[in-house]
Amino acid sequence: MNTSTSLTRIALQKFKKNGWGVFSFGFLILCIFIAVFAYVLAPDNSKNANQMHLSIHSKEPGFKVTMLTIPGEVQTNHSFSDYFFGKESVSNEIPITRYSIVDDKIQITEYTSDGLEGLQKEYSLSLFPKASAIKEIPSQYISEKKFILGTDKYGRDLLSRMLIGIRISLAIGFIAVFISLVIGVTMGAIAGYFGGKVDAAIMWIINVTWSIPTLLLVIAITLALGKGFWQVFIAVGLTMWVEVARVVRGQVMGVKQMQYVTAARALGYSNFRIITKHILPNAMAPVIIISAANFAGAILIESGLSFLGIGAQPPIPSWGGIIKDHYAYIILGKPYLAIIPGLAIMSLVTAFMLIGNALRDALDVRN
Repeated sequence: MNTSTSLTRIALQKFKKNGWGVFSFGFLILCIFIAVFAYVLAPDNSKNANQMHLSIHSKEPGFKVTMLTIPGEVQTNHSFSDYFFGKESVSNEIPITRYSIVDDKIQITEYTSDGLEGLQKEYSLSLFPKASAIKEIPSQYISEKKFILGTDKYGRDLLSRMLIGIRISLAIGFIAVFISLVIGVTMGAIAGYFGGKVDAAIMWIINVTWSIPTLLLVIAITLALGKGFWQVFIAVGLTMWVEVARVVRGQVMGVKQMQYVTAARALGYSNFRIITKHILPNAMAPVIIISAANFAGAILIESGLSFLGIGAQPPIPSWGGIIKDHYAYIILGKPYLAIIPGLAIMSLVTAFMLIGNALRDALDVRN
């Protein structure tokens, strides 16, 4: 029997017995599915879900309004990328309270939230290419639109912004953890295996980096690289490798004393092969657990950066950015605008922490 396979099977069986771990893993898979197909699921599939309706800003969840859609002058063809990156909106949506057909024009009254009479406007048939007669406009271009989670302060659909915003949180986790693993595993393995002056030099770098507050270091790196989408990912990744390096160093220092490593040296294997083929595979269990915790930490750091205004820049939707835009609404009687993204961050972070706890129990050889 293959020992590696049997150990993997045992760990998998132990993981399956952890109900919260399995539930969190299923929740994570659901989040990844939503992130990939966000624009397919979002009611507003324009790029970055940035369709604004200022007259219906800050509406409560479940808000409904009648909407008149006026097609844009430029007709764009749908492409495959529209389903994954959104489409450029060329149409104009106008919230209305009522409409009527007058001669060869449609007359509408715009929606107002203060109870006053809205502006009245008229539109001719020529603006609606799919309608062959004026009476066909209501059935083809007027519909009732429901905002399940309400609208933000710019009148954008909050549900669409939340669905697309999950991409930022998951992407920052994956990329930041990948960067931290590449740097941390490399530095930790070199320090633990060679020891001596090499270990002392790397530990000095680790201790200096560790002494700087994480958020302060991220802010410094972000300001150095510039504000932007990828800059945040790199900045967060460059601050999370220290813990990985320390753990890998400790594991390598213990594993390199094993007899099979001594045998590998006696057979004349190179240091690179001994580290990659014999030591690291037997020292990665704690690293996997730390990666789950780092994933959660990366999501929190990105949310904090977006809240401070140096994370993902508008109009890119970010859960931290949504909280930043609406935290003042907590005392203005509309706390849901900040609570909804806050609960989303909490749920995703909790899921990763529970997965990390389940992995810790599953990979614990003492049990």
